[in-house]
Amino acid sequence: MSDDFDLLETNSNEKTEKVDVNWGKAIDQMKSKLAQEDDPESRQKILNATLDNVVDMAEKDRSTLLDAIKDLTDYQDEVGIMFEGFSALNAAEQKIIDNAIKRLERAKVELEDAKNTPDTWWNNLWGRKSKIKKAEDELAAAQKERDASDNKAKAMFQQRIESADVQTLLNELSFKSQAAIKRLKDRELEIKEVEESLKTAIVEASNNHTKALEKKKQVETQLEEQYALLKQARQALEEVADKQSTEYSEALEKVTQLEQKVEELEGLKNAYTTLAASKDSFVHKHNLTIKVLTSLRSNLQTHRAKLKSDTDERLKYYDGYVVALKARTDQEFAAILEHLGVKTDEHIGETLAAMHTASAKARQEMMDNIPVHEKVMQGVYGSYAEALKEIRTKDSEIQKNFADRYGIDMKEIFDEYYNADPNAPSDGGGEPEGDAKPESNDDDLLS
Repeated sequence: MSDDFDLLETNSNEKTEKVDVNWGKAIDQMKSKLAQEDDPESRQKILNATLDNVVDMAEKDRSTLLDAIKDLTDYQDEVGIMFEGFSALNAAEQKIIDNAIKRLERAKVELEDAKNTPDTWWNNLWGRKSKIKKAEDELAAAQKERDASDNKAKAMFQQRIESADVQTLLNELSFKSQAAIKRLKDRELEIKEVEESLKTAIVEASNNHTKALEKKKQVETQLEEQYALLKQARQALEEVADKQSTEYSEALEKVTQLEQKVEELEGLKNAYTTLAASKDSFVHKHNLTIKVLTSLRSNLQTHRAKLKSDTDERLKYYDGYVVALKARTDQEFAAILEHLGVKTDEHIGETLAAMHTASAKARQEMMDNIPVHEKVMQGVYGSYAEALKEIRTKDSEIQKNFADRYGIDMKEIFDEYYNADPNAPSDGGGEPEGDAKPESNDDDLLS
């Protein structure tokens, strides 16, 4: 039963595409930028922190993340990492790449269909060659679009993250970490495959080394035999007295043949010796390479395991950071509301107090105005009494005048008028019974 917690597990049946890596100056540049993050005033910032300071610190975090993601995105080009596999593209950015891929695949199919059309007179008459040319042009255009789609999507991605919030940048960093984990595992698998091939090469080199040594030994045995024969042939040649005889010529020919054989065997001996040394050298070279690759693979496993584990923890850590930022914003919002509430309370309190004060003052004014009203009414009543007095005085004069002129005492008439009951019926009596009322006449001036 496999252990799910084995972070160093490398075995995988997935076939991954090998990517050539150009280890340029990108790593040094990134290390240099990270080294510049040391801030000796960080402790003082923490001690003197306020909610407003936190805003500046969070914005610096965003800027640092943005720079890091830009560097990582540029680093992808330097090490040959496919952009769309290492960045969290949104739907619009991914669509650019997907559309380019679909167009390229469609163009390949259409070109293949056009070429598969039989090369007959009839098909050529109906434009077979022009269709092939058109399909080839479309394939070239589709390939060009596909090559440019990564850069176009990358430009949109870079523009989008320029104004992205911290949470988006953290998600992008997490996505790159996940992609890096997969990349490290793929590299481990690649190294492991090379290790296995090197182990096979070591066995083959070792076998060839052994075979070369065996062949060398066989040649050395043959050389000993040929050297002995050559020695005998040379001695026999020296023993021939007549240098012009057939016997001498035959002895010389035999010596020459043996010397040629010895030379060939010496060449084989040197060849097998060199071959054995070469194979022995490659055995050691392959062993060294395996050791180096194993060490690298071990380091990759360590980095991958740590990155995988830390990324899982980091996601939670980032979630906490984002929630903390939101909580800080909510806290500031609550403080603003509280401030507004306090100010509103103050204003309403001022308004209520002003209302009470104004009401009290209005009551005081009303009370103060009562004597004024009474004084005004006294004046009214006084004027009224004065007017009545003047009227009565005038009435007295009129009565006296009537009495003097007509011998009529008007005093009783006026007294009766002033003392009459205004509610008494006006038709009861002073008129003699049986006397008819005088008819009204338009000429009656008193009507």
